[in-house]
Amino acid sequence: MALLRASKKQLILESGANFSCQSLGRGELQKVQHDLRQRLGPAKLPSLGYIAAVLKQAGMRVEYEDRYTDPVIPERYATSLEGALRFEDLAAADAALRRLDAAYREYRSESDRTGASLVRQIVLRGKLRAESLSHNARIRPEKRREKREIATWFRVWLESPDLFFDWLEVRKQTGEFREMFPSYAQPAPGTAQELTEA
Repeated sequence: MALLRASKKQLILESGANFSCQSLGRGELQKVQHDLRQRLGPAKLPSLGYIAAVLKQAGMRVEYEDRYTDPVIPERYATSLEGALRFEDLAAADAALRRLDAAYREYRSESDRTGASLVRQIVLRGKLRAESLSHNARIRPEKRREKREIATWFRVWLESPDLFFDWLEVRKQTGEFREMFPSYAQPAPGTAQELTEA
């Protein structure tokens, strides 16, 4: 009878459970990675970001950030910011930016620098991820184009959050945008399509 091999996730959870500290940082994650190297060999070694994500999903407190993992969100901000960064398509990216922008404005109005900074970190993380996906040859060309557009949205928001949504409405009306994303593009004001839909 063949022995069942433990999955990478199971091995990460087993190794992570060996730590009695309140939160796991880079050093502990590297120890988990070293343990996995012993058990799996170097060819199958997961990244620190992947290890951190698995342990976070299991409910462990992990204090580690890289360009692919979300920043550590203190409890007081978790309700408004946890899971806010979604950009599987243009509509999700639009909704995520509106939610994040609302949180950013609320924190700014309360002079909460930590909250405002967390929002900016989340948007920056989204920009970096979207850029990375836009260069991934394993992704379909139309999805890469969409991720490139989303990365631009995140960049413009980071540069000018107060002007972003005006810019976005103008951007959606451009011929270039309509040609690249016909299913998402809105009809231009006063066009025959818009008049017949009214």
